Amino acid sequence: MPREFLRFQRVSRQLQRELGEILQRDLRDPEVGFVTVNDVEVTKDLSVAKVYVGVLTTTANEDKSASINALNRASNYIHGVVSKRMRMRMVPELRFFLDESTEQGLKMDALLKATNPDNEK
Repeated sequence: MPREFLRFQRVSRQLQRELGEILQRDLRDPEVGFVTVNDVEVTKDLSVAKVYVGVLTTTANEDKSASINALNRASNYIHGVVSKRMRMRMVPELRFFLDESTEQGLKMDALLKATNPDNEK
């Protein structure tokens, strides 16, 4: 019987859980703000992990790229904390990217509502 999930997929899910917890509890950088880990893509050779985060802001003029830059600056610290928590010989290098899928979904929803205002649920 073949495996349902490959190793890089299991590492991706575990890394997503660990990073969410680390960003919530351990990282004390005020520049990061409130971020959520939406997705983690790990390469098949487990060398690089692309971490897609959503940045929640309270005002429109807060810069989301500043949060991503702060996360990339703190990636060595985060990598060290992750490597202590996960039982792996080599933890992938972390690269943080802004995930704009939520905003794009909201824009698409607004466009659909504007084209058909009768079908509102």
